Amino acid sequence: MHMKCSLVTGGSRGIGRAICIKLAEMGYYVLVNYRSNATAAEETLALVRAGGGDGELLPFDVSDKDNVQRVLGNWMEANKIPIEVLVNNAGIKDDALMLYMKDEQWEKVIHNNLDSFFYVTRLVLNGMLHNRYGRIINVVSLSGQKGLAGQTNYSAAKAGLIGATKALAQEVGRHGITVNAVAPGLIRTDMTEGMDEDKMKALIPVKRFGLPGEVAHAVGFLASPDASYITAEVVSVNGGLY
Repeated sequence: MHMKCSLVTGGSRGIGRAICIKLAEMGYYVLVNYRSNATAAEETLALVRAGGGDGELLPFDVSDKDNVQRVLGNWMEANKIPIEVLVNNAGIKDDALMLYMKDEQWEKVIHNNLDSFFYVTRLVLNGMLHNRYGRIINVVSLSGQKGLAGQTNYSAAKAGLIGATKALAQEVGRHGITVNAVAPGLIRTDMTEGMDEDKMKALIPVKRFGLPGEVAHAVGFLASPDASYITAEVVSVNGGLY
């Protein structure tokens, strides 16, 4: 295997799937990470291959430090191929007003969205430093920029990830590694399925929900050599909704 390699966490559906397809179009061998939905992950890989690209499935729980080390660490050890592009896309939400939010809702959302970034990125970073090249792109959220009622846990996690993005960018910039974030607004995925789209799009200046491919396009640009002077940035893909 001589291709450039990329890893997309939470790559089985929605925005993650679109990012996998985009990176494959850019010539990357794509490691499609997922936790439980093997059928959806297989569909993503089939779409990657249908477009002339290639990759493989890499199932592990991004929030489980030992699982990350065992599965991803073993893959890296066995293949000796540097992961040039890391997209930290996996995440969950579990909404409630703070007054009614249970401890486990807070802990689970912080753990799955923020700790996972640390476990996965720390492991991949060593190879990037060795090769003096890398692109780390964190998928955050409008919620982490403006805060949304009912999402104190999710907003805190995504705002924390924005802070981590900016801090890590300062550490690794001199080694040819950029670290950026993409902040989607209302994108038509499973996460927005239950929303009243007609009502919500009235709040969006461009008057529609975004598409996963539009987020993937921004990720693709940040992953490219053309974006080598862009780091510590948060690129909003939100139709003007702030």
